Amino acid sequence: MTSHKTATREEWRAAGAALLEREKELTRMSDAIAEQRRELPWVAVEKDYVLQTENGPTTLAELFDGRSQLLIYHFMFGPSYDAGCPVNSSMADCFDGLVTHLAARDVTFINVSSAPIEKLQNYRKRMGWRFAWASSHGSDFERDLAFSSDVDELRAWLATNSDHIPPIATRNAEASGTDLAGYISEGFGFTAFALEDGVVYQTYATTGRGVEFLMGYYGVLDRAPKGRDEGADWQQWIQRHDEYAE
Repeated sequence: MTSHKTATREEWRAAGAALLEREKELTRMSDAIAEQRRELPWVAVEKDYVLQTENGPTTLAELFDGRSQLLIYHFMFGPSYDAGCPVNSSMADCFDGLVTHLAARDVTFINVSSAPIEKLQNYRKRMGWRFAWASSHGSDFERDLAFSSDVDELRAWLATNSDHIPPIATRNAEASGTDLAGYISEGFGFTAFALEDGVVYQTYATTGRGVEFLMGYYGVLDRAPKGRDEGADWQQWIQRHDEYAE
């Protein structure tokens, strides 16, 4: 016998109707926030960034690939990593299915990391992904956008502040083949750009829980009977798709 609250079919329908009203309210609020997001002022990108791609050195403007909008996921894979972050990797499993549909709406979607391009290509091959992935290695791009930090400064900070780091970071550092400072020197996040009259503009950026819209499994789990069911072990269940036990 379940310990969860039970009800008759009629009571269940009434409770569901009440929930539906709140879900509709959330949808309307989400639409309003999306409009507010689009109305944010744009800031011109003044540096001529050059990133490395499978096609060679590529400017930020060239990454648009002939479209007027560019969306970048800043994937945690730093120079000291042996493999991409497991949590970022779980998110990336959904990206291939997005690319074609976004391109149909004048949007190019790519990943950017600061590891050398050869590391990114080898890891992409291992994971079976096809999406475009650029390396900012040797560029200030990730640092200027606040998605990477100085490793030595972080190592000094960790000497007295390691208790502020969640357990998932230590686990992910080990799984990525680097130390804690090397791991958290790379940030994760999402950035949007627009290209008009040859000028690149940054239009939006988010990190933290702001990237959960890319974590498709969370939205599904939120509707499962036990929800995310993470408790104190936040995200520690997440692994690369080829590392889960059978």
